[in-house]
Amino acid sequence: MAFGGFSRDTGGDMAEINVIPLVDVMLVLLVIFIITAPVITHAVKVDLPRASHEANHLAPETVTLSIDSEGALHWDNDPLTPGQLEARLAEGVAENPDLELHLRADQATAYERVAWVLTRARSAGVVRIGFITQPEGD
Repeated sequence: MAFGGFSRDTGGDMAEINVIPLVDVMLVLLVIFIITAPVITHAVKVDLPRASHEANHLAPETVTLSIDSEGALHWDNDPLTPGQLEARLAEGVAENPDLELHLRADQATAYERVAWVLTRARSAGVVRIGFITQPEGD
């Protein structure tokens, strides 16, 4: 199949390269690169914190409050009366707002006593309370 021009010679094939589609494709690519180049090079300046490889050993102060089966309180193994509890908790929160209270209660302790201690701790401003338990079998 021969494609020819306006010449009267119909006997030969067309030997010229048609560059118009090549120019069209190149112009489209040029326009795409002109449009996308500013988008690719656009950067948002973010002030990121610097990381260090040193471990942070700041642990919050913890206080262990124990309740035995009779309902007696112990502040880090020191006996404590119920009247002293609120004052000690408020004093601890005043010294360290991130005070962490670990509550350890005997299995035979009445739930009312544990709830009473939790209420006093919340009213004193303690926000971090953990429960210490023993695994079964011990």
